Amino acid sequence: MKTNVFAAIAGKANTGKSTLMNLLVGDKVAIVSEKPQTTRTRIRGIITRGEVQYVFIDTPGFHRAKNRLSEHMVKQARSEIAGADVVLLTVDGVKKISQSEKTLIDNFRVLGTDVILLINKVDLIKDKTKILGLIEEYSLLYEFREIIPISAKTGVNTEKILSALEKYAKDSGNGEHYFPDNLSTDQAEEVWLAEIVREKLLHSMFEEIPHGIAVEIESMEETTTNGGKPLIEISVVIVCEKASHKGMIIGKQGANLKKTGSEARLEIEGYFGCKVNMKLWVKVKENWRNKEALIADFGLNSD
Repeated sequence: MKTNVFAAIAGKANTGKSTLMNLLVGDKVAIVSEKPQTTRTRIRGIITRGEVQYVFIDTPGFHRAKNRLSEHMVKQARSEIAGADVVLLTVDGVKKISQSEKTLIDNFRVLGTDVILLINKVDLIKDKTKILGLIEEYSLLYEFREIIPISAKTGVNTEKILSALEKYAKDSGNGEHYFPDNLSTDQAEEVWLAEIVREKLLHSMFEEIPHGIAVEIESMEETTTNGGKPLIEISVVIVCEKASHKGMIIGKQGANLKKTGSEARLEIEGYFGCKVNMKLWVKVKENWRNKEALIADFGLNSD
């Protein structure tokens, strides 16, 4: 009998949730950045192993909401956690337990959520005996179903996660897997492409500016080069909140925008397996993160 398990990957910002999901799925389905609030919406990564299909939901990191977009992000995370079969709480093993993590654990207690604790970044802990102390400290806060020290970066102990999740697998009701067996994500292609561009901006921009950036694929067309080889033409719109930010995104003599486009194009060409011609435009939409209509237009609302 074919079964499915839905596992929400939860935790505060920057604990390696997206890195973990990409590793588990074996494909890049979520962008990765050291900046907090990189993940804005629910992203599903899918693995099918024989009769069991594992569906991982990468949720926005828990943080204090500062605008309407942040409110939607937190609401989305809470909704996915409540609807999952099991939660993978991912924490940074190098850092102390934060108040936001304690609050999240309190929410688990209210909901009676089955939670597997993943203590990430153990590759950075030189004294491995400290891991035992962390396990004891977290065990006092909640009755976790399992506690697994891992490294999403190096893969240490990550093979144990599927084994821990298998016991939560359920029949979907029709004897079939929820998604096609060869699918690695249900994310729309245009959304993934826009996220790749945003990832490159996150890597190159200043601390605050990336949070005020949204990216949309305006158009995408399959065509051919003059030599008859496959070519994909993509037009990308980058939206920022202030005119001053537009200049920073473009950079001196367009240097930063060219760098962003070049890096994104190379990765996208690897994905499509053919040449890509990509044009980037920058537009200003003042304070868009506090405007419900624009948040909805960018597909970032939680409804």
